[in-house]
Amino acid sequence: MRDDGTRDSALGARRGGGLGLRRGGVALALLLLGVLGATASAQRFGRAEGEDVAENAAYDGRFTFVRVKFEIAGGEGGWRRDIKWAHDYPRGERHFVRILDAVSLAGPRLDSTNVLTLDDPELFKYPVAYLCEPGFWLVSDTEAANLRAYLLKGGFIIFDDFVGNHWYQFEASLRRAFPEGRLVQLDASHPIFDSFYHIESLDFTHPNFPVTPQFYGLFEDNDPTRRLMAIVNYNNDLGDYWEWSDEGFLPIELTNEAYKLAVNYVVYAMTH
Repeated sequence: MRDDGTRDSALGARRGGGLGLRRGGVALALLLLGVLGATASAQRFGRAEGEDVAENAAYDGRFTFVRVKFEIAGGEGGWRRDIKWAHDYPRGERHFVRILDAVSLAGPRLDSTNVLTLDDPELFKYPVAYLCEPGFWLVSDTEAANLRAYLLKGGFIIFDDFVGNHWYQFEASLRRAFPEGRLVQLDASHPIFDSFYHIESLDFTHPNFPVTPQFYGLFEDNDPTRRLMAIVNYNNDLGDYWEWSDEGFLPIELTNEAYKLAVNYVVYAMTH
């Protein structure tokens, strides 16, 4: 049963360091993104997601945004060859790392973001991973074992961009890595929401659907007083806010909040 008592299952359903920082206004940092928006409309409506995946950069010690590539439940199909793990790639992460660089001293890599599978040994070099559309996520035994090891060794993963019944595929895949795991619904009192920006309310708005976003966490030893290893943005889509933040498709005040959450996630992961 999840900790809010609404569903019986192991995982539940719907359900340190010296990082130097400076605080700043996300809205001002959005001005940095204008140079990236020239082909946005064509990408939004015409490009197959993930069609062109850039070559990964070699590890050099800098914070690098890592997106998780996975086998897709139901396969890849449709008129756009809809590759679920690549939604908002690469514009979403390219925009985000520029925001992170503008408002903090994290010094993220700006010239490259990486795409890795969960069974890639390179994953252990990077403290934070991002997995999009987990409602279509299939995981092999090796990937499940590697994800478990990665998180228990100090890694952190962000699950984002899924709604409604997509929860069940996500839960089934995560259970393969953490059969004993329990997802705990988070409120604004958790330290991750005060790790950089002070976020007083989790009353967020989904960019596309009339659903209520919820936030869940997976903790070490299922103990909410210990380190948070994974955060789950359920009924939410931060990646969409990042991707289109320079195009005016979405209200800037909502885009700002999506960036604030993501900055907090990275700062928490790098300091715990």
